[in-house]
Amino acid sequence: MPDRPIRFLIVDDIAENIMALEALLRRDGLVVDTARSATEALELMLQHDYALAFLDVQMPGTDGYELAELMRSTERTRGVPIIFVTAAEMDEARRFRGYEAGAVDYIFKPIDPVVLKSKAEVFFRIGRQAKDLQRQRDEMQDIALHRDRAMAQLKAHADNSPLAFVTLDRNLCVRSWSKGAERMFGRPAGDMLGMTATAAGWLDEQGAALLTGWLDSQQDGVPRFSAEISLDHADIGPICCEVYGSVLSEGLNRQSLSLQVQDITERKQSEEVRALLIGELNHRIKNTLANVQAIARQSLRQSGSLPEFETSFGGRLQALARAHSILSDATWASAPLDQLIDDQISSGTLDGDRLRRDGPPVELAPDTMLRLALTLHELGTNAAKYGALSVPGGIVHIAWRLEGQRLVLTWRETGGPAVTAPSRMGFGMTLIGAAGGGDAAAVSADWNPDGVVWTIRLTDGVTRLAGQAATAEALVGQPVIRASTLEGARVLLVEDEPLVALDLRYELEDAGATVTGVARSVPEAMAAARNGPIDLALLDGNLKGEPVDEVAALFDSLSVPFCFVSGYGRENLPQGFDHAPLIEKPFRPDTLRTILTALLARGVPDAAE
Repeated sequence: MPDRPIRFLIVDDIAENIMALEALLRRDGLVVDTARSATEALELMLQHDYALAFLDVQMPGTDGYELAELMRSTERTRGVPIIFVTAAEMDEARRFRGYEAGAVDYIFKPIDPVVLKSKAEVFFRIGRQAKDLQRQRDEMQDIALHRDRAMAQLKAHADNSPLAFVTLDRNLCVRSWSKGAERMFGRPAGDMLGMTATAAGWLDEQGAALLTGWLDSQQDGVPRFSAEISLDHADIGPICCEVYGSVLSEGLNRQSLSLQVQDITERKQSEEVRALLIGELNHRIKNTLANVQAIARQSLRQSGSLPEFETSFGGRLQALARAHSILSDATWASAPLDQLIDDQISSGTLDGDRLRRDGPPVELAPDTMLRLALTLHELGTNAAKYGALSVPGGIVHIAWRLEGQRLVLTWRETGGPAVTAPSRMGFGMTLIGAAGGGDAAAVSADWNPDGVVWTIRLTDGVTRLAGQAATAEALVGQPVIRASTLEGARVLLVEDEPLVALDLRYELEDAGATVTGVARSVPEAMAAARNGPIDLALLDGNLKGEPVDEVAALFDSLSVPFCFVSGYGRENLPQGFDHAPLIEKPFRPDTLRTILTALLARGVPDAAE
């Protein structure tokens, strides 16, 4: 009886990786089998004994770790040595998981041929020794007993597997129907056995044609196939399934089709949702960047100096950023007009003491909200420079009404300097006109000598809400106090974005502060805080994907005043630190200096407060 070859198994979803490993392992006396999925691998392991299995860690569906756990759960495959092949850096937790799952070693991509051959040679020799020992055993052992045991193990695996195992004969008649198939399709085995898959309603004509084609395929060995097809659930109808099929010969020209089926309905739905979200996110990001680019270019084009550009561009960028924050809080559905006006007050663009407003509660769609945010910012800025808000007694009136589905908003200034129509249309006027979404007739101005009146008509993106109308009384705002000094303050920056950190450093140094260092990770921040001395710290809400809770707690324990500088809202920041101010990205330099100056004066509250 000739010696049977030693077998290795390579499991990887990428054909190129399989070919590379096969080429490196090739030698006399060794047969290398390959599988593109966990299901194929399990099937092969039921047919052959393997001296070594190379498992790719990252595979779609059932990954390498999960396959190893399945192997360890079955007696036949429990003793197969496993070497994981991975391109990813391994932390201790993932490495421990691998060894816990039964790995004997790891090989990292790109693969070192010398290392691979050395490790493979050890297991080849072990396998050869095992073959020699096997030959010495009783060859008269009851083969039937072993066959029955293997079938029992296979049935147990099929019954407990998340996959459905189904066997069809040449006429697509159901010959076996696993417990997993009962669970997956809501069809008891008693209703399916002996029935043709089409007559039972489980398989449609298209699926039947596909499986028949598999049976008719002329291939050597054990032909294996895979496809995504619809199979019928007894209660919910067709579900999307991934089907792996093997054509098995039963002698006398008889064939059967062994199927392993995985329900991928949720995966397909998730992929569709993910694709939709990625597309929408890409659209919004690109549109936002295009808007920022246009604002920057036009602000620069019409600015007489760099400080003037910084002021105009920074203000417009802030208005856009705050509108984005409002919409993010509303999950980008719609947001109230009142909230947009309140934002203009809190940012200092409008003086709440000199604002009168009146109108029904309405919500604005995202695009409408963003355009109107820039419009109100420009109107408020112009009023502060040239109009009603440039003198002590001036008043701004904002009123709106609904005419059917159209919102008519009026901005009226009174008590300001005499008004004359501008001689040219600047970029600020263009931004005001953009509120109409490209409709030139939607925005108009009446240059009355006693105060300009703007009328904005919005036909899209407006929804009326049930509730009380907005009050016409003035709202008291919190105008921004202009630039303060931080002379001599020692400040630690905890920020992982280099450009943001650079911008913060320049602003702090311009204000007279000394930046003691920039920490870009939690360990760096902890070390810098302990090494001090520090008068003040600026803390990003997230550092390289790691929360900053322990950094904030350390600042408190060291009595170091700090504030968060983050693109996240308060709800996404570490809890229990409400005493720490939040400066939202992007930030205004004067706001930054004002908050930090006030924070230095206040210090850190006692724990008992």
